[in-house]
Amino acid sequence: MNSKVAALQTWLNAKGMTPPLVVDGQGGSATRAALLKLFANLNAKAVTAAQLHGFADRLGCTVRQIKAVAEVESGGGGFLTSGLPKILWERHYFWKRLRLNIPLISDQSPGGYTIDADRNGINDSWEKLARACCTAPGWAFESASWGKFQIMGAWWQKLGYHSAIDFAWSMRQSEADHYEALVRYVEAYGLVPAIRAIDGNPANCVAFARGYNGKGFAKYSYDSRIAKAWRRLA
Repeated sequence: MNSKVAALQTWLNAKGMTPPLVVDGQGGSATRAALLKLFANLNAKAVTAAQLHGFADRLGCTVRQIKAVAEVESGGGGFLTSGLPKILWERHYFWKRLRLNIPLISDQSPGGYTIDADRNGINDSWEKLARACCTAPGWAFESASWGKFQIMGAWWQKLGYHSAIDFAWSMRQSEADHYEALVRYVEAYGLVPAIRAIDGNPANCVAFARGYNGKGFAKYSYDSRIAKAWRRLA
């Protein structure tokens, strides 16, 4: 029996899985299906203007600056048409934790970013996450990037969540929870001055672009794109 898988099954039952899973620690198709069922939220609410103002107040920036970041750094909405929050499975993250190659879900090299290769109507990243959860659920939730802003589950502790699954579950709730994760990221990684500096000048967007996107930010012109978004939002 895998005690961590058993704990996940117990957690899924506590979240309202019906009929309840058999807590056998084995994982399998029923556990995978339960994950897909419970994490789907077709009634997730969009962020409101009042909530955006609240996030801006926390950061001491403007709503316009947050919206410019959202326009460039997010992949559109935070949810799939199935109601599942958007994720991207990062097989090399899982490998670093598991140190074991498993076809599709664990590999030393990044890649395998398919959407629905088997054409079964289920997002591939979610299928890979569900399979990984039947081996090492905590590491599995850490090994995907989550939501509107594609924040890695691995950063859960630094962002102040109780666990990787707690962070993942928050991504299921609403678009505002995705913005909450972004704000926590900005706070935790020292990007508050950088987001406050954003304006229509790309030079003033470099600090945020570098801090959020890494050293390769210039390759994809993140600084120029943020500045352009800021100007458009005038």
